Amino acid sequence: MKIDSSRPVAGVSRGGGRRPEAGRAGAPAPRRIEDSASVMGIPEAEFTPRVREAIVTLMAEVESMRRDLEQAQRRIQELEQIADLDPLVPIHNRRAFVRELDRAISYAERYGGAASLIYMDVNGLKAINDRHGHAAGDEVIRHVAGILTENVRRSDMIGRLGGDEFGILLAQAGREVAAFKAEQLAAAIAARPFVFHGETIPISVSHGCHTLVGGDPARALDAADKEMYARKRAIT
Repeated sequence: MKIDSSRPVAGVSRGGGRRPEAGRAGAPAPRRIEDSASVMGIPEAEFTPRVREAIVTLMAEVESMRRDLEQAQRRIQELEQIADLDPLVPIHNRRAFVRELDRAISYAERYGGAASLIYMDVNGLKAINDRHGHAAGDEVIRHVAGILTENVRRSDMIGRLGGDEFGILLAQAGREVAAFKAEQLAAAIAARPFVFHGETIPISVSHGCHTLVGGDPARALDAADKEMYARKRAIT
């Protein structure tokens, strides 16, 4: 069935048909069937009143379904964005971060572009929780996440991997660039102490880097994590 629905339809404008009716308040203007409309090659002029009424009803239902579909698609996009966010801080959660890490690894394997991963955790968060309570620990996580967000490029990605651990995915960054950036981020965090109920609490982080040259997200995270703990043991 072919219907020219590019013009509004409310009824029939010629003699013998119904006059256009005013739409309800807030409702979209109904459509009109013009002489150019046809169904299976039958011109609109040959439509009976009942056929015209059925077409008007059908077109209104199609329009309503289209609006409902657009609304559902917008809602799905909103839910997908919510599902990718960490519940504590406005950055990606582990699931979303691992997904993007997998894409970066695949891209590097196929096109040879450099990308690197920084694995970072907050030193002494347990002691902060024990002394000041978990509310303070949560604020420390938000504090660190905010500094990281302020100090990376729009093309980079930050995710909370769990607890006090963060991942930073650096686009177009080899090993040396990633190591330098990790030091910069650690310095920025150390330079901005956390203040809780009037008490200043120094914050520091440990980090490890891994260049994405192949493998899978689990191996990349494990490699960066091991380097981070090796650096932490060397310091302590």
